[in-house]
Amino acid sequence: MDLIDAIYARHSVRAYTGQTVGGAIRLQLEALAQELSRAGGLTLSFRWDEPRAFSSPLAHYGKFSQVTNYLVISGRRRKGLEQDAGYYGERIVLEAQRLGLNSCWVATTAKRRLVRASIPEGESLVILVAIGHGENAGVVRRSKVASQVSNVGADTPPWFARAVEAALLAPTSINQQKFHLAFCAGDPGELPGVRLTRRFGPYSSVDEGIVRLHVEIAARDAAGLGPHELPFHWIER
Repeated sequence: MDLIDAIYARHSVRAYTGQTVGGAIRLQLEALAQELSRAGGLTLSFRWDEPRAFSSPLAHYGKFSQVTNYLVISGRRRKGLEQDAGYYGERIVLEAQRLGLNSCWVATTAKRRLVRASIPEGESLVILVAIGHGENAGVVRRSKVASQVSNVGADTPPWFARAVEAALLAPTSINQQKFHLAFCAGDPGELPGVRLTRRFGPYSSVDEGIVRLHVEIAARDAAGLGPHELPFHWIER
């Protein structure tokens, strides 16, 4: 399974078996977390075999069960921290999927005070991701269609349609999908541009980072490019 396959295979899972995550998988995920922490200027760290954060009544109300492993995403407050948390955190999520694990992004249903006590001094907690062996693989959720979130059409390239499709598979807070992707044709000899805009909503900045990663992976795959190439450039706001 490669990353594009993981995008299509992954669904949010809240109920876990309690099975221990193997040491080899832990090492792979921790190594990637360290690499991405350096690349993103934030802290991605795992808590293994730690059930307390998801033992609250709120977690049970949110239908979380037997969550004993989770990813903590934190960083020093700065512009773009939440977006980077989504971008680099989702890369961990997709890797976990590739390794046979399930996951769910978690905003408010865990004991955040307990988690905050374990993050580096001077950093703020952004968000968590539950990770482990799910009781099932999750289900397909209700989704908007491409025309509601983009200007995809007969005049846009195939890789953009694939990118929009992958964006619609990105997990977003309360399934709000409050984003829009616009393809902008470039001048002759120049790469076209893509503009990603978001509307205000809970954790919409984190969602933006997740969507951005999905777009890049799908566009790169559809265009047959290498791991660090894109068939477009981002048009920043």
